[in-house]
Amino acid sequence: MAVSPAPKRAPRTAPRVTVANAAAPELAESTAPTRQSLKSAQTRGRLIEATIQCLVKVGYSGTTTPLVATEAGLSRGAMLHHFENSATLIRATIVELHERRLRAFRRSSEVTHHDPSAMVGAYWRQVQKPGFIAFQELALAARTNADLAQIMQPLQVEYRERFHAEAFTLFPEWHSAPDQFAQAIALSQTLMEGMAMSLLTGALDEAMVPALLAMLEEKIRALRPA
Repeated sequence: MAVSPAPKRAPRTAPRVTVANAAAPELAESTAPTRQSLKSAQTRGRLIEATIQCLVKVGYSGTTTPLVATEAGLSRGAMLHHFENSATLIRATIVELHERRLRAFRRSSEVTHHDPSAMVGAYWRQVQKPGFIAFQELALAARTNADLAQIMQPLQVEYRERFHAEAFTLFPEWHSAPDQFAQAIALSQTLMEGMAMSLLTGALDEAMVPALLAMLEEKIRALRPA
């Protein structure tokens, strides 16, 4: 999908999509959602999900706005009513993917006693989902696509800040060892995401996965404060 940057000065500019409003329509004056606003939110959600599916099926280069509209079962005109251009659609998709990762992280924190094996298992299941593949497609494309990088980089910074803030709230037992906690998080993400990518490319034998995850669990236990 070629991301067309919006002009600096235009009579109409797309609304800035943030983590708070990426998948929701513009708020009406009333705080209560209207039938129309709910329908609009559902349509935007369909388009974002369709974008994720297209990224998984055909990759970033093959994902076009007409294809996304078809995947969502909508006309291109209907899609443009909700997303003015490809840049706003991609931005909203990245935000949604970040939200899914945060929700998965919160669920892993609900495990009794925050057992490392359960937490590792929860994140490993997350990187098996289509959203992980879609995000990797975007991340790799941003390396050589300046317009996409301009969208992704600020959202990555925002996500990282939110993730670390929530981590220290959700796992108070690590407050006495912030450096070790940062290492445990970085090690978990790097190892499991790398393993997931290696499985996709055939560089890792799936039979090795349980042993590698067990090694990660033991390392987290070693880093955890008494």
